[in-house]
Order: sequence, then structure tokens, then C-alpha cells
Amino acid sequence: MSSILTNASAMVALETLRGINKSMGQVQAEISTGKRVSSAKDNAAVFAIATVMSSDVASFDKISDSLNLGSATVGVARAASEQVTDLIKDMRSLIISSQEDNVDRTKNQTDIAALRNQIDSIVNAAQFNGLNLLKGGGSVDILSSLDRASDGTVSASNINVSRISLETSAELAGTSAVVAGTGLQVATGGGTIATTATETVTLTAGAIVEGYTLTIALEGIDVTYVAKANETLNDVAVKMQALIEADQALTVGAWVVDITNVSDPSASDTVLSITNTTAGGLTMTSSSFDGGTIGGGLAGLTSIDVSTDAGAAAALTGIDNLLTTAIDAATAFGSAQKRIDIQGEFVHSLMDSMKVGIGALVDADMEEASARLQSLQVQQQLGVQALSMANQAPQALLALFQ
Repeated sequence: MSSILTNASAMVALETLRGINKSMGQVQAEISTGKRVSSAKDNAAVFAIATVMSSDVASFDKISDSLNLGSATVGVARAASEQVTDLIKDMRSLIISSQEDNVDRTKNQTDIAALRNQIDSIVNAAQFNGLNLLKGGGSVDILSSLDRASDGTVSASNINVSRISLETSAELAGTSAVVAGTGLQVATGGGTIATTATETVTLTAGAIVEGYTLTIALEGIDVTYVAKANETLNDVAVKMQALIEADQALTVGAWVVDITNVSDPSASDTVLSITNTTAGGLTMTSSSFDGGTIGGGLAGLTSIDVSTDAGAAAALTGIDNLLTTAIDAATAFGSAQKRIDIQGEFVHSLMDSMKVGIGALVDADMEEASARLQSLQVQQQLGVQALSMANQAPQALLALFQ
């Protein structure tokens, strides 16, 4: 049935043309933006995933900057510690030559002092952006990763780099009383320790603060240790044990020092047990203080004096330990820098992989889009022709009335 009020053919042609125009609009948007999902209305799920991943890529870009900064900072410390190692090797050569009687030890001592001053200059200058890893204690965290769990929660990971002091500053013991209830308070051991008898020094549980000082006097000789940052009661006890055992001024074999280690030094006391192994009574006292200043890792350089036979012999004994300290610092910073650089390479690779993944989700296939556009343009032209023909159909009814 033909009707001049309802042109079904024209309606079909018009609907078809609308669909073609809509598809052409989508293809043109893909071509102009380069994306097949450019907004949430295109594909909400894909858009959400791509947006989160794009945010992570931006975050990893900042993490890459952090790693570059960290690598440079650690690299400065490594280079400086390597230079310090070379200077200590030069000092060692001068100390060895001072073992001879037929040398000018005064001149050697002048050269050693000059090398020590140069070490101070290097350590003080070994900073990057104000951060010096060769001074003080504690450690620094370098942002290294952004970890996203399956439930969407995000946490940051860090590479921890410990400071290693190569300063030549001397240790200063504290003089203030330790605040009641905090760590390093001791139950003072005093009086005479009989043969094979034992006296204990109890370090009260609690947090250790940098500058806490423990002093144990054995036979009138003070053995002192100033706690560094992040140390525990156990650390202090172990260091004190090592100092007692290494002190040549103490009677050799007179003391046996044992430590009662605890798993949680903040909750349980740590006990130093000191036993007298010689005949007769030996005296011991112990005390603790606050406000001390930790000594530099190369504080022993300040006491080197090769101008005498005794000084030259003592310097030869101590210089190897100082050389080991510098070498350990160089290797530690070298390992840390290598790890940071490896992490930096991984972050770059991860960012590239994530960008490829995002592209696979949202990027348009330009070859396909071009072919679709050509096809839709032909369909559009045919649709216009079909609509024109459908609109002409009612005019044929006029012939029936002539």
C-alpha cells in the first residue's frame, strides 16, 4: 500500500543513514584522537583500567627521578670513600716507612697530618643536594617502587642505604643522667670481684638514643661506648664486649665477658656478665649518661703519631683497621649504587611495558580505521541516494490521478 502520509522506505533509508553517520563519527574520533577508547562512554571498564595504569606510569616516572637522585647521592659517597681509601693507603706506606730508625719521622708525621686533613675535606664535601652519607649515623630511604596489590591498595617500597661515617672526629662521652624509664640505665656494679666471681651490668629495656654513653671501669681503666642512631641494647652490649676484649691496657685474660641477648631489646633487659679469671680481686664500676657525641669511623687517625718508636708501632697496628673501615664503606656504597641502578633500569622497562599495555587497550588501529572510513563514506553516499529515491516515491502517485 502506498501512502503520502507515511513513507516507510524513506524512514528505513533515513535510519540507515543515521547509523552510517554515527559510525563515521566514531571512526573520525578514533582518527583524530588516535584512541578507540578516549572517554568512559566508549568503554567504561577499559577506560578505568587504562586510567589507573596511566596514573601508575606517571608515578613511576617520578620514582625514576628519585632513583636517579639516589644513585647520584650514593655515587658521590662511593667516589669519596674510594678516594679516602687511597689516602689511607698512602698513610699506611708512610707508617711502614716510619718503622725504620734511619728515616725522618717528623716529616712523615707532617705528611700524615696533611693526608688526614685532606680526608676531612673530602668527607665534608661528599654531599649531593645537601645529603652527606659519610657523616653521622642512621640511614636514608630512597623511593624505589610503587606496589599495587590485587585489591587495589598501593604501597611504596624503598631502598635503604646506611650512612657510614668516615669522619675523623673523636668520640665524646655524655655527662647528663639518662632519663628514668628509658634504655641504657644500668644497675651499677661495683666493688671487688673475687677470683672466678662474676659481676653483671644490666642495661634496662627501652629505646636507645644516639649519644647514650655506657662506661665500665675495670681496674681503673674506663672503657666507653657512645651509642649510634638506630642501635639497640644488644648492639651496645656487643660493642662494649668488643672494646673490653680489644683494650690492650687491661690485664690480658683477666676478664671473660658474656652477653645475655634478648629478642626484643625494647621489652627485656640485656645483661653483660663480666667474670674475673685471675687470682686476687679486681674492681669494676659501671655507669650510663646521655648527651654524648658519636665518634667518626676514622677517629683513630687523629691519634696516629709516628714521631716515636712506640707511636709508629701503635700506628702500624691500628691503620689496617681504619683501612678496612674505608674499604667497607666503598664496597657498601658500591653495592647500594649498583642495586639502585638496576632498579632504575627495571623501572624504565616496566614503564615501557605498561605503556604498551595501555596502548593495546585504548589505541586505535589506524589501518582498520582508514579502511572503515572509506567503506562508511561509500555507504553514506549510497544512503543519501537511497533516501533521495525513497523521497521521490510519493511523486509517482501523481500519475495515477492524471
